[in-house]
Amino acid sequence: MSKSQVIALGHGSAVRARTGSGAWRLLAGSALLLVAGVAMSWLVGSQLLLGLMTRATILAMVATAIGFLIRQNGLTSFGHAAFFGMAVYFMALNGKYGWMPAELAVLLAIVLPALFAFFVGLIIVQLPPLSFSMVMLALAQSLYQLMLRWRELANGDDGLSVRLPQTLFGLDIEVFQAPQSMFIVSWIALVLVLVAITWMARSRFGVLTIAIRENEERARYLGYHTLIPRVLVLSLSAAVAGLAGVLSALYDGFASPDALHWSLSGETLIMAIIGGSNALWGPALGAVIFFFIKDTVGNMTEHWPAIIGLLLVTVTVVLPRGVSDLLLRLSSLRSRGKS
Repeated sequence: MSKSQVIALGHGSAVRARTGSGAWRLLAGSALLLVAGVAMSWLVGSQLLLGLMTRATILAMVATAIGFLIRQNGLTSFGHAAFFGMAVYFMALNGKYGWMPAELAVLLAIVLPALFAFFVGLIIVQLPPLSFSMVMLALAQSLYQLMLRWRELANGDDGLSVRLPQTLFGLDIEVFQAPQSMFIVSWIALVLVLVAITWMARSRFGVLTIAIRENEERARYLGYHTLIPRVLVLSLSAAVAGLAGVLSALYDGFASPDALHWSLSGETLIMAIIGGSNALWGPALGAVIFFFIKDTVGNMTEHWPAIIGLLLVTVTVVLPRGVSDLLLRLSSLRSRGKS
């Protein structure tokens, strides 16, 4: 699709046709994924493996947030741990100081990273892509150092326990801390996130952001304001990372500066690159691949990061659009063969 065609889509019927034709497939695919997730939780007997799957699902949301930002804005974030850790610490600090009911804290822990990203984004999304990446890294590391050194507030490197009530949204708190039930909760949240961003990407707003990514000057010439749409994409991406942070706080019951460290941003970015951001579900697939290799190879050698690095280099060279793009091409070839 050419740049002019992308921008032309923002004017109406093509977007509606594309959205309408794929709506039922999106709903059917989502329902299938939900059923598959519930089935997996019952088929996997190992609590250790279920715990690993839960952690993978939570971080898959952060990878999805990064992939969404790359796809819609063409910007790569080296600091999404800032949004993830912000939500984790908000939950922990609310438990410590009792600012508000836990249900309201959950909602605000998602909204606050989004608001932070919005106001910061008004400045940084206008930077060149590399500068944006570096500023995001600096923001995350600044928050990391703040939580590390401010012992009176956040207990420094020792971290904070996340104090929670006996029930949350009418559910026993053990639902959010047992591996099997929390995997189901996290899986449902991931599927809903994928549905929401897919709907958004197919909407007029989503097509506009792609047009801005492809040729911002031409979009301005056609009369579109380009800053706010780009900032909103960053804000939505931050909200998804914040949701992952909330789930992590509920499951682990602990907040430490590691939730803000660059290594978390790096791992989730690697997941997004391996899976590919061309498909909205690609980063989540990358998270599955990452954790599978980490668990399998990690049992055999402590040098598993080298295997991940080799895979990353291979994907970057051979499959620059990620593993998901290869699967899409294979699916397309299979469909053509049947027809």
